[in-house]
Amino acid sequence: MAKRVIALGFFDGVHLGHGALLRTTVQRARELQAEPAVLSFDSHPLNIIHPGVHVPLINTPADRELLVRRYYGIPTVLLLPFTRALMEMDWRDFIDHTLVDQGAVHVVAGENFHFGYHGEGTAEKLRAYTASHGIGCDIIPEVQMDGETVSSTRIRALLAKGDLDTANRYLGHPHCLSGTVRHGKALGRTIGIPTANLALPEDLQPLPYGVYACLCKLPDGAEPMAVVNIGVRPTVADGNYVSVEAWILDYRGDLYGQPITLDFYRMLRPERRFPSLEALQAEIRRNAEQTIAYFQTQRGIAP
Repeated sequence: MAKRVIALGFFDGVHLGHGALLRTTVQRARELQAEPAVLSFDSHPLNIIHPGVHVPLINTPADRELLVRRYYGIPTVLLLPFTRALMEMDWRDFIDHTLVDQGAVHVVAGENFHFGYHGEGTAEKLRAYTASHGIGCDIIPEVQMDGETVSSTRIRALLAKGDLDTANRYLGHPHCLSGTVRHGKALGRTIGIPTANLALPEDLQPLPYGVYACLCKLPDGAEPMAVVNIGVRPTVADGNYVSVEAWILDYRGDLYGQPITLDFYRMLRPERRFPSLEALQAEIRRNAEQTIAYFQTQRGIAP
């Protein structure tokens, strides 16, 4: 197995605090001529440790992998299933087996990192134990912004309010959602506003129902602007079914069954019921104008 420098953590959102770990991981890997890697878990540990507690996620596991690769250039993401056996593992065994078995020659963790049975493993124990076993270790302090610690908890609260401006500053990149385009009811096509439809994973921290200015990364690498609605479509009486519908501006093509990524930049308005399909159509077109104006002004992107 190749020798690896491994960043440790859950990395929900892959925010600027995580970025400090990931940049150090890449630097150490270069120095040691090793492979940079991330070791994380497929589900939030607190959901297993405290049954009945549900911590919503900023990103799906697949999107965490995407973000680590996209923004930090780390190709290897090791997603372990967080099982009861892993939860009850002695912290020394976690190092001796889980990390060593993955080829770790150096590890990078945050100063508040806890692991092993009852969280008895700490960053300082990790540093001391790895040093005694010939494994390097960097412990990274918390990252502060606006006088607050950059944390996944803080970002979840911002996303719940629809404050993408602040959430994206803490993330260091736009909040994103990826998925495979699936068939919807084709109503948008009948009113001249065809949409690409994605499922909204149940475990995610939902954005408020509403309309958003986004960029959409297509399979061919193009990133056109998109007007995205998240919600229950009250004007067409879809009930409680939550949909994610992206009207990709100036795009003509068939995306069914293909993967796309939506990058969320700005909430334009809350979802609401309109008196007619014509009124809805007019508002969506106004939202498209708002989206184009936003990206021209804020991002310098021409339509």
